[in-house]
Parts: sequence; C-alpha cells; structure tokens
Amino acid sequence: MTKALTQPTSPEWLLATQLGWRNLWRDLRAGELNLLIVSVVLAVAALSAVGFFADRLQAGLWRDARQLLGGDAVVVSDKPTPDVFFEKAKSLALKTQTTLNFPSMARADDAKGGETKLVALKAVSEGYPLRGNMSLFKANVQQPSMLSDEVVTTREVPKPGTVWVDPPLLESLNLQLGDRLWLGDQAFQIAALIEREPDRGASFMNFAPRVMMHQQDVAATGLVQPASRISYRMAVAGAEDQRDVQKFLSWAREQVQTPNIRGVQIESMESGRPEMRQTLDRAEKFLNLVALLAALLCAVAVALAARTFAARHLDGCALLRVLGQSQRTLTLAYGFEFVTAGVLASLLGLALGYGVHHAFVWLLAGLVDAQLPPSSGAPAILGLGMGLTLLLAFGLPPVLQLAKVPAIRVIRRDMGGLQPASVGVLFTGLLGFAAALMWASRDVKLGLMTVGGFAAATLFFAAITWVLLKLLRQWVPSSATPRWLLLATRQVMARPVYAVVQVSALSVGLLALVLLVLLRTDLISSWRKATPVNAPDRFVINVQPDQTAAFQSALSQAGVAQYDWYPMIRGRLVAINDKAVSPADYVEDRAKRLVDREFNLSARAAKPDHNAVVEGTWTDGEKDAVSVEAGIAQTLGLKMGDRLRFDVGGVISEGRITSLRKVDWGSMRANFFVMYPVDELPDVPLSYMAAFKTPPQKSFERNLLQQFPNITSVDMRATITQVQKVLDQVIRAVEFLFAFTLIAGLLVLMAAVTSTREERKREFAIMRALGATGRLLSQVQTAELMGVGLLAGFLASSVAVGVGWGLAHYVFEFDWTASLWVPLAGALSGAGLAWLAGWWGLSEVLRQPVSQTLRQAAE
Repeated sequence: MTKALTQPTSPEWLLATQLGWRNLWRDLRAGELNLLIVSVVLAVAALSAVGFFADRLQAGLWRDARQLLGGDAVVVSDKPTPDVFFEKAKSLALKTQTTLNFPSMARADDAKGGETKLVALKAVSEGYPLRGNMSLFKANVQQPSMLSDEVVTTREVPKPGTVWVDPPLLESLNLQLGDRLWLGDQAFQIAALIEREPDRGASFMNFAPRVMMHQQDVAATGLVQPASRISYRMAVAGAEDQRDVQKFLSWAREQVQTPNIRGVQIESMESGRPEMRQTLDRAEKFLNLVALLAALLCAVAVALAARTFAARHLDGCALLRVLGQSQRTLTLAYGFEFVTAGVLASLLGLALGYGVHHAFVWLLAGLVDAQLPPSSGAPAILGLGMGLTLLLAFGLPPVLQLAKVPAIRVIRRDMGGLQPASVGVLFTGLLGFAAALMWASRDVKLGLMTVGGFAAATLFFAAITWVLLKLLRQWVPSSATPRWLLLATRQVMARPVYAVVQVSALSVGLLALVLLVLLRTDLISSWRKATPVNAPDRFVINVQPDQTAAFQSALSQAGVAQYDWYPMIRGRLVAINDKAVSPADYVEDRAKRLVDREFNLSARAAKPDHNAVVEGTWTDGEKDAVSVEAGIAQTLGLKMGDRLRFDVGGVISEGRITSLRKVDWGSMRANFFVMYPVDELPDVPLSYMAAFKTPPQKSFERNLLQQFPNITSVDMRATITQVQKVLDQVIRAVEFLFAFTLIAGLLVLMAAVTSTREERKREFAIMRALGATGRLLSQVQTAELMGVGLLAGFLASSVAVGVGWGLAHYVFEFDWTASLWVPLAGALSGAGLAWLAGWWGLSEVLRQPVSQTLRQAAE
C-alpha cells in the first residue's frame, strides 16, 4: 500500500482532486466546514446585497439623468440667467428652455372654504420639458371633475390663466378639477392633475405639492418681491452625439469660475442633482459600513474556524503522511477543497445577497424608483472574489501547515512554525481582502477608517492583552483563593498566545457590534433630533416692510405673544479685507458653495438670547460691525477684525467682525450666519420673517394669507414628519442589514470561544483524573470566559467610541454624543456574551463522561 501511494499510477493533480473531493464531502457531512461556509455566505451576501442595490441605483440615475435634469445640461442661478449663457447656447445651435421655482402659499376660493397650503410653485414656458414628457391624469369623461386611472403624456404646458397641480393638493384644500386656486393676487383654474414631471428630482426633496403655471402669469400674482428666493433654471439640449453639449459644459464651467459670474451652478448628466442624492448617499454609506463590518467579522470567524479545522484534521493528515502521501499532493488536495467550498459558499452568498437587495428597494420605496434597470456583473464578481479571498487568505494558511510539517511532528500534534507558503498566501490574501473592502466601500474615507481602524484596533487589542497577561502572572500568587479563580487564571496564562488571539478576536467582534449600536442610538438619534419643547413650529417669510405693523397686529389678535422677528437680507460675500473672493479661493466644498451663493443676513441691535458669543463682544447699536456664526467663520477662514463686504441686491454693505456667535441650529429658532448689531440698515432691500408656535385656531393660516397674500408660511411640523418618514425608511434598511452583522459577530464569539475546545478537553481530563469535580470545572470555565469577555468588551467599547467619533465627524458629519457609560456597558455585555457562547459551544466538554475524556486525552 505504501508503494502504491509513493508511486502513483495516476497524475498527482488527479489524486489531489480525488482526495480533495472525498475530504470535502466527508467534512460537509460531518459539519467540519459549517462555520467556514456560513461565515463566507454572510460576508458575500452582505457585500453583494449593498453592491447590487448601489449598482442598480447608479444605473437608474444614469438612465434617467436627462429626464431628471429636464435637458442635457442645466444652468441654475438665484438671479435671472445671464444673457451670455443664452448667447453661447444659440451659437452652438442648442435648444434652451427656462423655468422658475419657488415656494409659495396657495389658497382655495372662499366659496370652497378658503383653506391654505404651502406649495412648490413652478413657472414654465413653451418647449418644456426639453427631455422627457409630462404625465397627467386623464379626466373622467362622464364626470370631468373626477379622475380616471388612465395616464396621458404630453409635451404641452399649462395655458395662461390655468394651473396643473399634484392630486394631494385637491384633498388638502377640498377642491376639484375646474375649481379656482388663488396664488397671491390672482386666481387660476385647475386644468389638470400631475402624475409625473420629468425634472422634479427625488420625491423626498419636494415636501410641498407641485403647482405648475405658465411663466407669463407670474407677474400677475405679485409673489415675486425683491427678497424672494427664486431658483432660475435654464435647460439646454443638443444632438444625440452630445458634442455641442460638452462644448457648452466646458465653456459654462469656466464661466462660473470667473469673478463676474456669481451664484451660478452647472448640472449635467455626470453630476446629477446634488440635493437629490444627499439622503441616498448617506443611506448608502450606512449600508456600506454595516456590510464592511460584516465582512471583517466573517474574516475573523473564518480564521478562527480554520485553525480549529486544522487542529481536528491533525490525525487524518498524519495517517496520510505516514502512508507516504507527498506534501504537494496534500497541499493541492486541501487547496482544491477550500477553493471548491469557497465557490459554493460564494454562490450561495450571491443568491442570498441578490434576494436581500430587493428588500432594500422595497424598504426604500418612495426614495428610489422601483423600476430600476438590471444590475451589472460587478457586484457578483466582487462577491465571488470576496468569498474566495476569505477562505484562501484566512482559511487556507493554517491548513497548509498540515501538509508542510514532517510526519513525526504531525503525529506529535506539533504543526511547527509558519511555512513560507502559508506566509505568502496569508500576505497576498490580506492585500486582496483589503483591496476588495476598499472597492466595496465606494468611499475612500469610509474604507480607510473602517479597514485601517480595525487593523490598528486588532494590533492594539493584542498588545494590551499581552501586557495584561504578563501583569496577571505577577498579580495572582500560587496561594490565591478561591481555587476556581486560581485555576482559571492559570488556564489563561498557560496558553498566552491562544489567550491573545481569543481576546483580540472577541474584541474585534464586540467592536463591530458596539459600534453599530452606537451608530444606531447616537448618530441616527442626532440625525432625527426631535423639535425642542415650545420651539417655533411655523416660519413666515417675505413679509414686506410696509406690512410689518399690520402683520404683528394680526399675530397679537391671534394670541401669539412670543415670536422671533427679524429682517431677512439676501446678500453675497464679495470681499474680505477689500480683497475680492470667489469659490476658487477655497478647497472645501461647503466654503465654495457659501461664497458662490447668497445667504441670509439680518440686523438687530440686541443680541438674540439663544445665541452665545464665544469670541469678541456684541455691542448693541454698534455701527460698521457684524457678528458671524462661529462655524461659518471657521469654514471661510474668517477671524476677529476682518472686514466683510456684501452685495445685497446691488447695494454694497460692509462691516468689521466684532464677535463670533455659537448657534444651535437644532433649536428651531430663527438663526443667521451674519448679523448687524443695529436695528436698521438704510437703503438695503429686505423683507421680514417671523417664527412662532402656531395658535390653535384652525382658521389662523387662512385668515393670515387672505390678509397678506404675498407671504410664505411654512408649517415645520409637516416638513419634520416627512423628513423623519424618509429617515425611518433608511434606518429600516440599515437595521435589516444589521442582522447580518449581528449573526457574524455571534459567529466570531462562537469561533473564538470554541477555538480551544480540543485543548480544554485534554486539560479537563487531567484535572478530572486529579480529582476535580464537575462543579469546579464549570466554575473555572465560567470565570475564564467571563474574564476574557469582560476585558474584550471593555477594550472594544473604548475603541468603538473613538472609531465612532471619527466616522461621525469625517464621514457622516454628525455631532458625537457617546456617553461615559459605554465602556462599562460594553465590558458587562462582553462578559455575558462570552459566557453564553461558551455555554453553547463548550457545554459538551463538561458533559462528556470522564472515561471518554481520558481516552480522548490519551489518544
């Protein structure tokens, strides 16, 4: 038999394949590969689910880019579009079309109850839209005021004197098709109901129902005032080859960088609508973070399970070596077994991930179009590569040790030192794993902080554990009592390397779980911060100077005694210390946006009581002075004493920074970036705003709008409810994927605790032979597990606070609010979870009969 094995008649690769198949089938039936396969399936499912979802979302946005823009490119400005853009488009033979967008109040006719509603008003001209079509609900033939289920597409626009509206507006105002709708000073007939408009963007950005009108009717409404906030959009469209459009885009992007063009942005198919992507981008980052953590945990579980797998196959490998099987054959056999298992597990993970991504689409219904195009093959390639990398990088090296050591060492259960082949596979696999995670993260900062942070945390955990083991040897004398404590500490100190690996693995698993809990409870809670008690829930803007006395009188008559009242000035920063500024002067995106657009200024002699001065002095009535919010000062690099120059509707206004204020933007109070500490700014165009708690009278808003038809009244309660509804959808998707990470974390705990099962059997056999009772051994095991879990939980939760702060500050841009009790709670949770994992995974060690344990120990 030895001769047959040493001089095979079949090629070596064929023998290795046959041996690999037999090993794979035997190990699958015996459950030896269960933990490895489940870990790989979870990792691949988590990453591919997010990958499929993100890939389809990107493809859908690209597919609909032209329709979402309403053209091939759009010039967006807060003033009427400069003529040079129209001239350039004409020279390139591009079609153009303009729209005006701004919020306003709509009112039903008095005969219909006179109810009011905040609407998103859109004024369009002939030729709208350049790309895509309008979809309208067709009126019922028998009852023209009612709707049918049929939808018609059109290239027309509302006729002068009529409006098209969203269906929810009719229900809100108790109106029907054909009724009149008041907008400012003019009433319009409701001629059609909108089913879909191409360039509206994502539905979650349009909290108010749409009202669409012809541009020539805007002047009659009287809604456009000097301080009105209007968005002007000029869409362009060209031939299918897009060459002229690209020429226009290149020219336009150069123009917006010049000092004479301000407040203009360029949108294209490549850039998309930034505001449309904000919530989905943040949701994708959350999902990517959870998927990365799941993959990292699965890598740890695979590494631990592979070590256990290798330890349990020592005897079988020893027999093969003694019978003359070569190292190369064993290496090929185990390689074939693990590659095949990796492919099978990866395919299962891909199937599961593909099903899970449909759950994301369902959970985020309303935020994304359910009719997304099919995904490309990239997520499947990533998932398959990740599964193979996991098994080959973290699973194969311990197993290759079996094939590389001399037969005598295997029989003695000594695997020897790391062999060059194992080190090479491990190093290559680690690089591949890190690269795959970076690719999967789709965000450099998120990927570096997650992968780098966990790598650094693992080294930190190992170093701290090693130091503590050295100190433990000195702190616990040989005469220590009780006996179970002494034996438990001796158990840990007898296997220092195993203890370091065990604590580090437990710490990494708990780090991911604690971090996700903190993200869920702190970061998302900060995102969804509730409105403070008694805070204003209604903002009224666009109150004109000649209406101030009458408006304040109307508030008093309605019982509104306390309200914020400020002038609102729309200004653009044009110079700092007499030096002109432009977006090109800054690197940070937020600074570029602030300099490029107008923002709100105000004036008031007395300092707002909800603003704290953090630097300088606020002097009531001080002329030629401004107070700046501390955050914007940091963003723009402003400091005390700097002189700021603003362009306010063509009027130049200057002031020297005399104080910096800390503003609580979550207070729901009226807040401003820049304030003049005076009550009046002569010659500056302005309007007024009020913020107050809505009085209980149901007719309050209707009466107010009837008396002041030009104002815009914003009910923040409805907006906050809508935002929180969106966030609820995102959070449900994150929590759905969190289940994968929770299972992966539990797998790590199980693998870490059971990785020393064989050693424990032999040690407990010796203790039993020396007279140790089952109760004593149970106490020893409980003390050891809870001690290791306590240390791992404390280390993990302490590091989680730091990693969480980094993610909050640099990736998600939240305020970090982690509590001091986190390390204590993490330590207690770690102790409890480690004990539960040990009770589940090591119970057979304590229940096994003494004779069987001694026989196994003697083998």
